[in-house]
Amino acid sequence: MREMEKRSLRACLGKEWLYCDGGTGSLLQEKGLKGGELPERWNLERPEDVIEIAESYFRAGADIVNTNTFGANRLHYPDRAELEQIVRAGVRHVREGLSRSGRTDGFVALDLGPTGRLLKPMGDLEFETCVEIFAEVVRWGKEEGADLVLIETMSDAMEAKAAVLAAKENSNLPVFVTVVFDEKGKTLTGGTVESVTAMLEGLRIDALGVNCGLGPVQLYPIVKKLTEVCSIPIIVNPNAGLPHAKDGKTYYDLSAEEFSDEMKKIASLGVQVLGGCCGTTPEHIRLEIQKTEELPFCEPVKKHRAVVSSFSQTVELGKRPIIIGERINPTGKKRFKEALRNGDIEYILEQGIEQEDAGADMLDVNVGLPEINEPDMMETVMTRLQGVTALPLQLDTTNLEALERGLRLYHGKAMINSVNGKEESLETVLPLVAKYGGVVVGLALDEGGIPEDAEGRIRVAKKIYARAAEYGIPPEDIIIDGLAMTISTDDNSANVTLEVLRRVRDELHGHSILGVSNISFGLPQRELINSFFFALAMKSGLSCAIINPNNEAMMAAYRSYLALSGFDRQCQGYIAEYAGKANVFAGKGKVVVAAEGGEKAKIGSAELPEGMQGSPLIDAIRFGLGEKATEETKRRIEEGEAPLDIVNRELIPALDVVGKGFEKGTLFLPQLLMSAEAAKAAFEVIKSAMSGTARKERGSVILATVKGDIHDIGKNIVKVLMENYGYKVYDLGRDVPAETIVETAVAHDVKLIGLSALMTTTVVNMEDAIKLIREKKPDAKVVVGGAVMTKEYADDIGADCYAKEAMDTVRYADTLFPEA
Repeated sequence: MREMEKRSLRACLGKEWLYCDGGTGSLLQEKGLKGGELPERWNLERPEDVIEIAESYFRAGADIVNTNTFGANRLHYPDRAELEQIVRAGVRHVREGLSRSGRTDGFVALDLGPTGRLLKPMGDLEFETCVEIFAEVVRWGKEEGADLVLIETMSDAMEAKAAVLAAKENSNLPVFVTVVFDEKGKTLTGGTVESVTAMLEGLRIDALGVNCGLGPVQLYPIVKKLTEVCSIPIIVNPNAGLPHAKDGKTYYDLSAEEFSDEMKKIASLGVQVLGGCCGTTPEHIRLEIQKTEELPFCEPVKKHRAVVSSFSQTVELGKRPIIIGERINPTGKKRFKEALRNGDIEYILEQGIEQEDAGADMLDVNVGLPEINEPDMMETVMTRLQGVTALPLQLDTTNLEALERGLRLYHGKAMINSVNGKEESLETVLPLVAKYGGVVVGLALDEGGIPEDAEGRIRVAKKIYARAAEYGIPPEDIIIDGLAMTISTDDNSANVTLEVLRRVRDELHGHSILGVSNISFGLPQRELINSFFFALAMKSGLSCAIINPNNEAMMAAYRSYLALSGFDRQCQGYIAEYAGKANVFAGKGKVVVAAEGGEKAKIGSAELPEGMQGSPLIDAIRFGLGEKATEETKRRIEEGEAPLDIVNRELIPALDVVGKGFEKGTLFLPQLLMSAEAAKAAFEVIKSAMSGTARKERGSVILATVKGDIHDIGKNIVKVLMENYGYKVYDLGRDVPAETIVETAVAHDVKLIGLSALMTTTVVNMEDAIKLIREKKPDAKVVVGGAVMTKEYADDIGADCYAKEAMDTVRYADTLFPEA
């Protein structure tokens, strides 16, 4: 048994087993909490019950017990005075529970749950508003004496980022984050274990893990993956198995004995913090501790992975040379400058889409022009790009405000271009890298300019590494630019650059980057020099190349190098690209690399039905280009094409392809919603042209988040999709009584009702709603969904369909309302 004394959490984290508490909602329900009743109000109305729960967990052996503040934020409690009282009381109650347990070695975790709203551009919640929502709770919790901030049950990594920034900017407390993954290892917004880890480790949280949604059996492979990529302490807080309904109550299928046996298996994977979530009790935690505390403890192992990520995709440096598309940059590009001046964002997005299709792994984003507001433009372009492509981005700017704005709002771990050896640069850029995370490009120049020889550039590189270390930035997050200077003015410049590349690889054991085409400036037929230099650079250890992936000579050199160097297994990518081509340089195409790495999150034209490839309208919908979809639809109608033909031949098939990509996991929620919005823009044009609806509505559906639940992310996603597939939607909002749902269904003779719930304490109201629907509107079908739902649970409560994902609701509706 641990000695009963106050410990430093940061001192013991990652050095010994730590245990979290279990579920709170189910214990409150046992004490009388009604379905849909807001549990945080019990901090004021039933304080003794809340204290007893905290005490029971400390007596069971838990080191960390959460405050009853999971949903305590201004969106749920608009009365600010009441909210502050709830938060402060929540901290005091856990502290009192610790005192009553007779222990002094426990920690009070200020519990921050999700807001229940989607952030822009997918939803309507501003990022900075989200930060402030969490920030005020953090300030009150810290003042009241919380020992750490636990950000839990996050299904959107960007919302987790807002909460992390709120915690770090308003306290010095340790920050733990636990994320909800589905059985495919994806978050609601498409995040993977790798991408979420990259972003949150970059933000320098203290511990990272998983909770809720699944039981320990289902979480096992996800935790195993987490141990392979995560360098900080790992938390595992599963549910007590999967939920079921019986006699109007929710229960979970793992007993305390069974749960603890499964957690013993998870402990052996090399995690550091264990606990429980929905359905677990003090007995679950007591047995979990009993069976694991004597197991060998494994400290976290630094993985030293150089990773850049988007919301759903990671690029790891060092496995093969990485292509960074250079076309989103105004330098030497008249048309691009015009687009920046005129706010033609969709032209810029098209440049990104084209480069992805041509084989880019990442995209450089440079939007600097003297006459525009660069911070605003960086925010706009970066945010819009992340809605149409899952490629990670390199933020390329010398404007510090634009850089910080971009890093703050970037959904992932960005590459940053750049810092150099000048003191001013080191002192202004590195703090931003340290705060927000990122892989930063280090230019091998300083106050003396660009050294002429390799030795001088390596000296600057070493200085950048050393200064970065002072800010806690590891060497793997530095990528050295050896600077390619034109050979037209210096015969030896290429040799110097190649030597720098070799020394960065062999002596510094680091990674490198080059703007390859600089080598040929001022020469004719530049692509000849560029392509040969590119091949030499890759052979010398080049990690990342900033090039135009639409240039076939450069891509031919790249594909050939991959085949010759063994990165392209059995030359599959090379053969796929060049077999049967009469002229090697005849066209562009997506590079296929049969090596490690995630599948590109995009929809290829090959997946479209025959005859649909190359349609500007279909492409606009596939890639979420709303303005282009509007313009193209108007043009087609003006040319005499029948509006319904446009709908049936192009809009609906394009949406179907996007939907299938989402179902297969090759396209993710941000892109799905952007495509839906583009289709909606096209439909609006068609409706106007027909002075009525674009097509006969296939049917009507009611959507509602059940009584007591204020989380409507899933419902809102389904609404967008249903409307775009031709359904009339009665959106009743959130916290909707069963009587309101039934009254609406009867009044409008609605035959399909969609119910959503996120919280364990509110799913019981879903069952009540279904019973009332069966009584008052027996011909209506009910589809249910939400993070706490399973097919078995849906069957138990009498639902007709379980929608695991948003598109499942659409597919089920299509079976009920086939098109005429």
